Amino acid sequence: MTMHTLLVVAHPRADSLTAQVADHLHARLKAGGGTVDVLDLYAEGFDPRLTPVDEPDWEDREKRYSPEVHAHMDRILAADDIVVVFPVWWWAPPAILKGWIDRVWNYGFAYGRSRPRLAGRRMRWLGLTGGTAEGIEELGLGGTAERPLRAIAEFCGIEDVSVRLLYGTELSGVPRDLRPARVREILAAAEEAVTP
Repeated sequence: MTMHTLLVVAHPRADSLTAQVADHLHARLKAGGGTVDVLDLYAEGFDPRLTPVDEPDWEDREKRYSPEVHAHMDRILAADDIVVVFPVWWWAPPAILKGWIDRVWNYGFAYGRSRPRLAGRRMRWLGLTGGTAEGIEELGLGGTAERPLRAIAEFCGIEDVSVRLLYGTELSGVPRDLRPARVREILAAAEEAVTP
């Protein structure tokens, strides 16, 4: 059976390391025989602001949300796997990704049903962070980015969830001649993180 992956990317620059990781994963998933729907939130102009039309109605789980949100819901439902690639800024995903969750992973769709619609899918969160694991632990912030992401997926009925942070992805401190090797290490770690 061919696996269909929704590959969500949340970085404003197409030349970023985050975009390189997403491009690499896209190529690997396709080379493995799967199909891939790339959802680049910035490139597609996704509006992360929650407005009344997409606000949950706790008395109507069949509420009809905006056409943009329903289009995103359809892309999620079509996927066997959901892979989200994003930078970690201030120990959290970018606001556009949080807005995507707020607007699209909505009541009646992602949660609020006795039989979760998203059950049976596999979810892989892959965050790139410039700091080291040790540095983040020293600040007392270990798990700050990971716990909420895992909880979102599990709350929505997705049991096969992983959250992986790739540390030390800020390349400005790496000598230019060593950067290609460091990028290859990051790409290999990203591939390992999403491999079943």
